[in-house]
Amino acid sequence: MLVPRGTAGDAGMPERPDRVVPSWVDPVVAQASEAVGGPWGRHAATGRAWFWTPLRVCLLFATCVLALAWMKQAPCAAGDWSGSRQYTHFCYSDAVPLFGGYGLGDGALPYLDARVEYPVLTGGLMALAAAGAQLYDDASAGVGLLPDVPPVQAFTVLTCLLLSSCALLLVRAVLGLTGRRPWDAAMIGLSPVLLVHAFTNWDLLAVALATFAMFAWARSRPVPAGLLLGLGIAAKFYPLLLLGVLFVLCLRAGRLREWATTLAAAVVAWSAVNVPVALRAPDNWSWFFVFSQQRPANPESIWNMLLHATGSRILDGPLAAGETPTVLNAVVTACLLALAAGVAWLALAAPVRPRVAQLAFLLVAGFLLLNKVWSPQFSLWLLPLAVLARPRWRSLLLWQATEVLVWVVTMLHYLGTDNRGIEVEWFFFGVLLRDAAVVVLMVLVVRDVLRPDGDVVRTSWLGIDDPAGGPLDHARDRVVLRGWRLVAASAAQGRPQQADLRGVRRGVAGRLEHDRAVGGPGDLEE
Repeated sequence: MLVPRGTAGDAGMPERPDRVVPSWVDPVVAQASEAVGGPWGRHAATGRAWFWTPLRVCLLFATCVLALAWMKQAPCAAGDWSGSRQYTHFCYSDAVPLFGGYGLGDGALPYLDARVEYPVLTGGLMALAAAGAQLYDDASAGVGLLPDVPPVQAFTVLTCLLLSSCALLLVRAVLGLTGRRPWDAAMIGLSPVLLVHAFTNWDLLAVALATFAMFAWARSRPVPAGLLLGLGIAAKFYPLLLLGVLFVLCLRAGRLREWATTLAAAVVAWSAVNVPVALRAPDNWSWFFVFSQQRPANPESIWNMLLHATGSRILDGPLAAGETPTVLNAVVTACLLALAAGVAWLALAAPVRPRVAQLAFLLVAGFLLLNKVWSPQFSLWLLPLAVLARPRWRSLLLWQATEVLVWVVTMLHYLGTDNRGIEVEWFFFGVLLRDAAVVVLMVLVVRDVLRPDGDVVRTSWLGIDDPAGGPLDHARDRVVLRGWRLVAASAAQGRPQQADLRGVRRGVAGRLEHDRAVGGPGDLEE
């Protein structure tokens, strides 16, 4: 039987590695390892490499994928979209049309000189790339040694470099959240979603900030976590959902003081970014909120499919340009409130307090499914949460395959049937496959919450509760939900969270017994 590093085992038996070995516990990795000699050997040592650490290998994976993503993007970078190149080459990026649309090439500043439909920090990233592109243009004109490229191409290249930095930081943050499973970060570095959508929009900035906020929380540092969350909300609004997740988990654990500290820091960071712009250009600053209310159902949303199926005879019916979909907004709001209530109920009623990543994935995935807008690149929001919630290669790759399919059918649908594109029904079919894959992932995560002895993270190592939990990790439950009432945990259970993990520990012990029985890897069953 393998035992943890540093403890004595039976004579002649090797120490157990100090981290989870993917080729021992995941069937996809075990099969893939056959190409390089098979799974990691029982007598092999871990933690001895002086350079190729798991972090550096995962960063290398991400660098290679980002290089491929740039190769995909390059045909569109110069702004020559003749012949619908952006659709036929699957290289569409919002950076190219918005460079001219917002006047960035003429020196316009987002919000101060142009009305921008994104939160302030995303506009700041655009301005930074535009300033760098202007510096490059001046240098190429003055020195004469640099290649002369169109301004939009310099802007696009710098934007991709900035987003690549965000992607590498994302890999680092995820690895810090995996505990004894550092190789789970390879699921980010080798992600098909990262390959397809790294440069579609500016979402990687918010994703990196939100994930680093979780990293700070995992280190029990609520102030940096709140500051990073506030910056993430200033880039995209979805990190606000993480504050809701932390609230219900802190409520159950009686850690509301830490949550309040995080909230206060988030408000400070968000205000520091937004208030100066709101005071200087209130109309342009508020356009993001106005636009969010006025925009209709996005083509990839379930609401657009319902409208198409009914001939727009439901909800608001046909809308004039610029008309606000009042009924749709109300229905979506009601659905999202019901989703939030369901996730909160699960957090408070589960037999063992859910892990932060599990609850965050459920809330963000449900938000995307029910919201009136699901732009294809929004799936990047789910990537780190899905990896941390359920790090299984098979299910994650199947889901991401449907995301790639959605991008392909979206581009072919926008191409138009007159240009050998596809009909809208095929586009909807691809979207429904993706939605079904996300729902399946959500069901699997809910199952792990209700049956924690099947949670691959908690059963991968003795004593593991929540690697991303920070103040919540191994904390006692203070209140739980019984029926529809919040009651003190001592009256309902009479035991702390640690005791509730006995079944999980039995699952770990069972895997170790399996190691001894078969003399090799642990349970490979998906």
